[in-house]
Amino acid sequence: MSVLVLVRHGESQWNLENRFTGWVDVPLSEKGVGEAVRAGERLKKESLHFDKAYTSALRRAQDTLTLVLERLGRTDIPVEKDQALNERHYGDLQGLNKAETAKKFGDAQVKIWRRSYDIAPPNGESLKDTAARTLPYFESKVLKDLKTGLNVLVAAHGNSLRSIVMHLDHLTKEEVLELNIATGVPILYQFDQNLKVLSKKVLA
Repeated sequence: MSVLVLVRHGESQWNLENRFTGWVDVPLSEKGVGEAVRAGERLKKESLHFDKAYTSALRRAQDTLTLVLERLGRTDIPVEKDQALNERHYGDLQGLNKAETAKKFGDAQVKIWRRSYDIAPPNGESLKDTAARTLPYFESKVLKDLKTGLNVLVAAHGNSLRSIVMHLDHLTKEEVLELNIATGVPILYQFDQNLKVLSKKVLA
């Protein structure tokens, strides 16, 4: 049996400011640091042993991973960083306040850009586009590790993790629209040797 834990980074400074962040490399907020520490404490209670970790090329995910591993006393494990796990690219919306963007383009249009599966914001990525880069990486790296019996921790972003959960939970395009990954809340999967999901637990 192998274990996979997915954790979205703690609140970032732009989450706090209600801005579209995407690939802009903003730091964690003070609250986000606390969320990352609590995620580590929550995983410590599960007495989990991790063999490897993956994160994105963005500091909010990397810093979250560092804080989690520090709480677990496992800063020695191999960590691989790759932009395949980055948040979806929000294109022309990056840096804009979400409320102001809704006033400009209308609530309905902004909701479509944010929550639809295959409609991208101007010059940005849809969830489908994000999955197209995240899932091949996840399958070739993370699932390969799990297949060999390793326990893996992935610290990434709301939409890259949504695409992974969509894959693992066999969600439809419609079902994934309602899926929200909370900041700093670990999601624990257990797999058998054939990579069949045995259990899923949200460690809120």
